Amino acid sequence: MRELSLVFHHPDFYILNKPAGAPMHANDLEAGIVTQLAEQLNETLFPVHRLDTPTSGALLIARSSTSAAALSELFARRAIRKNYLAIAAGKPNKKQGLIKGDMVNARRGNWRLLHTQENPAVTRFFSYSLKPGYRYYVLHPETGKTHQLRVALKSIGAPICGDTRYGGETADYLHLHAWQLQFDYAGESFCITAPLPNYGLFNELPELDPTSTTDE
Repeated sequence: MRELSLVFHHPDFYILNKPAGAPMHANDLEAGIVTQLAEQLNETLFPVHRLDTPTSGALLIARSSTSAAALSELFARRAIRKNYLAIAAGKPNKKQGLIKGDMVNARRGNWRLLHTQENPAVTRFFSYSLKPGYRYYVLHPETGKTHQLRVALKSIGAPICGDTRYGGETADYLHLHAWQLQFDYAGESFCITAPLPNYGLFNELPELDPTSTTDE
């Protein structure tokens, strides 16, 4: 079993730096990531949100059913701000702004973005030059749809590196990282940053200020 790394401890919750490739749910090869962490810590744990299997980064995990209910309520009210980092090849058709539209299930588990806005996925983003042919993106999803960020970047002509499902450049890992969680809980304010993965184009990112937000 892989050794898992916590980036924040609290009496009511942990924040795990989830490795890319770690599944939320058990498969034929390994247990789900929350089960793995529970075994490592010898403690009963409760998931309150999820990350796609290929996505790395900050995963909030409750330590009791009571805190799980309270934290799940924050997610339901969109009171937890999630900031992601992604890297993509090519030139997007816009470099910052809002990506908004309904999402529908396409073939073979893929999703696609529509122009309609009955129940839209909403993503705010900024992008910056990384090196010739590549940009990095700071993404703030205001909703939590399946594959939302991956589909959002594909929709502006910049599928994420390693995301071959959506036409991204081939890489060993998906270059999508849940970088920060910001929220208020039990009278305290938290802004917790998950260290970047040590692989691929993430190693070429400039030093980023963890106190910055996508509102800059």
